Amino acid sequence: MTTVPAPRQPPDFNQEGISRITPVLALKELVARLHREQNQIQDLLGSLSFALRSFNNLNQFLELIPLIASRVTDAQAAALVLFKSNGQVRLEQLHCYNNEHCRRIRKAFELAIQQSRPFPPTTKLLHSSLRLDQQLSRYLETGIQCFGTAVLVRNTELGRLYVFSHELEYAWTDTRQKLAQLIADQAAVAIENDELTVELRKKERLDRELEIGAEIQLRLLPRQCPQIQGLDLAARCQTANRVGGDYYDFIPLHYDQLTQGKKAPSGSGRWCLTIGDVMGKGVPAGLIMTMTRGMLRAEVLNEHSPARILQHLNRVMYADLDNSNRFVTLFYSEYDPQTRTLSYSNAAHNPPFLWQAATGSLKRLDTLGMLIGLDVEAQYQEAQIQLQPGDTIIYYTDGFTDAANQSGDRFEEENLIETFLWACQHCQGPQAILEHLFDRVQQFVGDPTAHSDDMTLIVLQVKTGSE
Repeated sequence: MTTVPAPRQPPDFNQEGISRITPVLALKELVARLHREQNQIQDLLGSLSFALRSFNNLNQFLELIPLIASRVTDAQAAALVLFKSNGQVRLEQLHCYNNEHCRRIRKAFELAIQQSRPFPPTTKLLHSSLRLDQQLSRYLETGIQCFGTAVLVRNTELGRLYVFSHELEYAWTDTRQKLAQLIADQAAVAIENDELTVELRKKERLDRELEIGAEIQLRLLPRQCPQIQGLDLAARCQTANRVGGDYYDFIPLHYDQLTQGKKAPSGSGRWCLTIGDVMGKGVPAGLIMTMTRGMLRAEVLNEHSPARILQHLNRVMYADLDNSNRFVTLFYSEYDPQTRTLSYSNAAHNPPFLWQAATGSLKRLDTLGMLIGLDVEAQYQEAQIQLQPGDTIIYYTDGFTDAANQSGDRFEEENLIETFLWACQHCQGPQAILEHLFDRVQQFVGDPTAHSDDMTLIVLQVKTGSE
């Protein structure tokens, strides 16, 4: 008797004949679906990163934030709220897959923002953002879940990113929290980049305005020294910033002496030689310097004495200087080539030094007088001296004496006097003296970029009979 063996079961069936292929396929499908979702999330985040690098418009980029946030967290809606520095809170962007949900969520935001006011500055928004979360949850209709994460820039909360779901089984998992925070961080980077771009544009605009201001100021200073009978002159103004507060000028007491074009003004009549310094540096000092120049030139037209000119200038400028809390030091002098007489008056400026060639002695040219703008009733004294051939005078600002080296030591008046005396005996002409004084201060300071104040110098030398 032949025994017929029982038919063998296919490998995909168990002893009871139940297929084992369904669980395997289900697992494979689950793995495939998770893989597709992971790739989708990576693609979405990659697209957001590309947009961050490519978009120049902040609003265009922020439009993507709620869209991407809702997609990667499997939510039905998402919203971006920004906190402004003035305390305002604004619903910046809202994305929903359902228009009715959008309407409800927007209404909830309006009520929550209204009830959460007033908002403090952004540095103290933590408590208020939590209050906003509570109010938002309160006004959302039943069945809508809300989850939020912070938009942080340098540990300051500038906004909140919210996601919404109406599915009861929706869970705010660690993965979803991390994805939402990642997107919020991208929004923070975009906001900070936009702020930096705005600041950079402001700085570029300010730099350009400073360049224009420096150019205008440079044009207001004498382009070259005038040709005054019996005198040789040299002058230089070196500003610490692009716009400075130092001022010097050569003004003929008869304006018909001025010539047009690039030719240096000349004449045998009387001339004003003046130097001044506005307390402070930068643009404010430069503006006051410009105002001082214009008003002084107008006063010179009246042909008053040096003391009266400073008195009038002080009264005219007092109100403006008092409002700006700034003052001006000014040394004003007039030279008469016919008599070689220098008349002068000082408004608390560094007194010029006169080296008298005949005796080799040094003399300060100084008179009593207050700062311009300190006291509206200030009175000024004046004096005069007759110069002799070979006599040399330096007019200077305190940038020379205050120049400091890396050890903090200042150049001081003693070094300036010593350098000036040496230059008068060894340098040929005012330009050589000027160059030597600037070089000596530069050697003392060391670092060519270390000057913290403007430096201005005028060198006047009376010609000898042989010249």
